[in-house]
Amino acid sequence: MKSTKITESRTRTTSPFHPIAAGVSIGHIHLKVANLEAAVGFYSGVLGFQVTERFANTVAFLSAGGYHHHIALNTWESRGGKPPPPGTTGLYHAAILYPTRADLADALRRLLAHGVRIDGASDHGVSEAIYLRDPDGNGLELYWDRPRELWPRNGDGSLAMFTKNLDLESLMAAR
Repeated sequence: MKSTKITESRTRTTSPFHPIAAGVSIGHIHLKVANLEAAVGFYSGVLGFQVTERFANTVAFLSAGGYHHHIALNTWESRGGKPPPPGTTGLYHAAILYPTRADLADALRRLLAHGVRIDGASDHGVSEAIYLRDPDGNGLELYWDRPRELWPRNGDGSLAMFTKNLDLESLMAAR
């Protein structure tokens, strides 16, 4: 395969191309894990994803709602490995979108019932989010989006996102 040289276009602020299609979404995440059983236990046993496929003790695929997979976990290059140290590049966090506030509340109750440490919880105006780490140290954001008509706006109509502490008691009461 012939490589293409990329030069000054990397630093351009304008592009001759159209923006990406509005319907594009992130389909799934595939994580390298140190211990497949621990990772499956967390994503399935704590968060509630269903195992859709598994190959020996090297890879598992998990889903919400019967999709082929939203999360893939493997030990191909990472069995027994350690998370990257702070100050290195890599995934900051993967975000898991819940359809309703009540569903996010259910996720919070699951985390608390399993003694999972929560790193933070924020109200961003457009969404409410819970931040934590999986057994391999991968950052996760569990969140729900408020309806667009409730998003905070500035006087000119532009989005006015913010970060405030999330009221976890109020969230826990959501049904």
